[in-house]
Amino acid sequence: MAERRVVIMGAAGRDFHVFNTVFRSSPEVEVVAFTATQIPGIESRVYPAELAGPAYPKGVPIVPEESLDALIAERKIDEVIFAYSDISHETVMHLASRVLAAGADFTFLGPASTMIRAHVPVVSVCAARTGAGKSQTSRFVANLLREGGARPVIVRHPMPYGVLVRQNVQRFQLLEDLDRHAATVEEREDYEPHLRRGFVVFAGVDYEAVLREAEREADVIVWDGGNNDFPFIAPVLEITVVDPLRSGHENTYHPGEVNVRRAHVVVVNKVNSASPAAVAAVRAAVESLNPDALIVEVDSEITVEEGWEQKLGAVRLRTGAVGAGLSGLRVLVIEDGPTLTHGGMATGAGVEAARALGASELVDPRPFAVGHMATLFERYPHVGPVLPAVGYFEEQLRDLEATVAAAPADIVLVATPFDLTRVMHISQPVVRVFYELAERGEPRLSGVVDRFLHDVLARS
Repeated sequence: MAERRVVIMGAAGRDFHVFNTVFRSSPEVEVVAFTATQIPGIESRVYPAELAGPAYPKGVPIVPEESLDALIAERKIDEVIFAYSDISHETVMHLASRVLAAGADFTFLGPASTMIRAHVPVVSVCAARTGAGKSQTSRFVANLLREGGARPVIVRHPMPYGVLVRQNVQRFQLLEDLDRHAATVEEREDYEPHLRRGFVVFAGVDYEAVLREAEREADVIVWDGGNNDFPFIAPVLEITVVDPLRSGHENTYHPGEVNVRRAHVVVVNKVNSASPAAVAAVRAAVESLNPDALIVEVDSEITVEEGWEQKLGAVRLRTGAVGAGLSGLRVLVIEDGPTLTHGGMATGAGVEAARALGASELVDPRPFAVGHMATLFERYPHVGPVLPAVGYFEEQLRDLEATVAAAPADIVLVATPFDLTRVMHISQPVVRVFYELAERGEPRLSGVVDRFLHDVLARS
């Protein structure tokens, strides 16, 4: 008989990793269940027996977080492990209070307990909040490593929202691999930009197995973190991105503060979009939390796809609109989904681009939201007059498509990192917006990567 009964609170990511690395082979512990939140449609599943191991011949049930209190009482749970990310410190402690009041212990497992050791050097790129610019920083770092003569492979934070057995170890090299693995919108946003640059991406469920496969192809691993989680793999160089558009979040969200405190380098992104006062406030917070970190300031440079003016010309002829840029046109903006939902932003790079291009009217999609999209706006009332690109499952993606079709827009400005038209039909003309890291001043992130290449790879 196991000495302790445990529940792992999660969101289909770190929770599975904690189970695999700490509890799967522990005879002293019985993991009774996972709870699920944040991601729609991931509860009421089972962590399969094929992945859970011989101690769990029926697998491990995954139940809604709302049932946690009753589960503790009914199953006499001794300990609840908190294992998801991008959540305020206050909310974490409310959850802890629920658990303690119900009679169980409330526990965090940190980096030393859960990080896997790699056989090649690892650079991790994490963030204080979702949407801070971690993905563009990961792309920038991977490009620098390749230009410096290294063979980087990307290992991405997990997003196993489908059939878990099939997703245990996933390798992406071609755009067609996204279709083969039935990648969600959220996965495509993170994977496709790497693939278009010629990088191989690994992801999955069991990160010991994922890492060992990735090491076969790499002399350096880039851990591309998700949400504001800390890495699953022990890094040699830790980079954390902070966002001055959300000044104050770097020390009020879990585990983003962990990332800031651990970082060797803290990247202050979006300096070109933030006020000097906000940038100064973020810098002061970082210096207080981690006085040894090197602080680097960068811009998030927004560009528009080539030939966008020609698309506007055809729209102007049809609508009779006059003016320059987007002036006189009804513009629907689609933004990166997790930045708005988990990340708490009202708008993103798409709205910034629309304003820079002279948009005089943004179409508010909320009155036209269909099905799951209407539910999403109810769940995240802070979201502004923009449409989050979400598609965790097919029905949600179809509701996104229907919402776009119903909105009275002359043009759709898409600011997701991948080509949304690969997975849904948009009848209005589409103009894509891109955002990439651009260096400014000293010290520079490129200098950090150069030193890493010289000091670490030269010895390996």
